[in-house]
Amino acid sequence: MTKARDFVQRPLPFFETDEAPVAPLTTGKVPSYLADHRKRLRTRFLSGGAQALPDYELLELVLFRAIPRQDVKPLAHKLLETFGDFNAVVSAPIVRLSEVKGVGEAVICELKIIEAAAHRLARSRVINRPVLSGWDALIDYCHTTMAHRDTEQFRVLYLDTKNTLIADEPQAEGTVNHVPVYPREVAKRALELNASALILVHNHPSGDPTPSETDISMTHQINTACNALCLTLHDHIIIGKSTELSFRSKGYL
Repeated sequence: MTKARDFVQRPLPFFETDEAPVAPLTTGKVPSYLADHRKRLRTRFLSGGAQALPDYELLELVLFRAIPRQDVKPLAHKLLETFGDFNAVVSAPIVRLSEVKGVGEAVICELKIIEAAAHRLARSRVINRPVLSGWDALIDYCHTTMAHRDTEQFRVLYLDTKNTLIADEPQAEGTVNHVPVYPREVAKRALELNASALILVHNHPSGDPTPSETDISMTHQINTACNALCLTLHDHIIIGKSTELSFRSKGYL
């Protein structure tokens, strides 16, 4: 007769056993409420899409693959309590995710696959496309890649003569409230790419996109360098948690 201990959850073959410990299943099989719950969630997702599920249930779907034989609802709630919402969980730094009890390499891998897929999908909607006529898609892309970062990042979007996005490059990484930027390097890279125009983008981890005096001064320095090289600086966008600020629309450029 098969013993109950034979049915204790085993890890996925590609990962070490660093997930939350699982209690032995006394019935010798997966409880029906767990199997039925997963089936119901998948059915609701396939029939109604993501909008049919709250954040914690969408997160459960992601966790199913990492933890195949355990009730993952408590962990989903714990992750949301820790980071705030689904987007923040998926975008959370690996170090912070690993501090949550029950989160191991398999869970982190699944979350980061989701994050990478979101970034690639958003990028595909803007790269090699006219930026100024697809401004909303560009803003969505910037929010997807930067809004939930816990440190500042400065990116430069390089455009050709038709304002088509030809390159999107992180220029510098910083701290929670500062990122070093070198105007000469920005202009030099534009020449290397044969770009005609550029858009500056950086995030404010505080969530408030209001520019600092340093942000304004740095933007003017880059604009001066661009003018000297016949490059056009279209805008500088600061990304907050749920909104953004355009230097051009606010009169800073």
